[in-house]
Amino acid sequence: MRYSDVADQLDEVLVTEEQIRARLDELARDVERDYAGEIPLLVGVLKGAVMVMADFARALHIPVMMDWMAVSSYGNTTQSSGVVRILKDLDTDVANRHVLIVEDIIDTGLTLTWLRENLLSRGATSVKILTVLRKPDAVVADIVPDYLGFDIPNKFVVGYGLDYAERYRHLRDVAVLSPHVYADGE
Repeated sequence: MRYSDVADQLDEVLVTEEQIRARLDELARDVERDYAGEIPLLVGVLKGAVMVMADFARALHIPVMMDWMAVSSYGNTTQSSGVVRILKDLDTDVANRHVLIVEDIIDTGLTLTWLRENLLSRGATSVKILTVLRKPDAVVADIVPDYLGFDIPNKFVVGYGLDYAERYRHLRDVAVLSPHVYADGE
């Protein structure tokens, strides 16, 4: 991770790129076992899940299809509004497909709960969830990921695809963003 340009904006590293990749390899073995004989559709949630989707798909040793959705409930704030908007829909019909949503983080869980129900309403055979990060103290929805990387504290984090106002996605580790960075934006 290159901290030189943002070192004064980060408080601490919570999960390193190496830890993430090792855990994704472990989760890939679980997914291979659970989807034996199937070709699941991986649905990446843009933009945050780009890094996760790329690394996870490369870790798999089974055939998969991939598609992307962009949904938003944040905008340029650090708190979810709870109102979900589809910014980019799937190109693939999910009817009669096994879908695995690939996410970067479960915060409140509201957006992911909505997304899971939306995909089931479209006729998906099953919808499971893989997420690298979860903030258990922030979750308010009744949602449990099928595949979980790491539980982290309820702090605002950036890196490995996670952003604040479209910045910090490029950082290779997951780090806590210093409150002084976003204090004026809330």
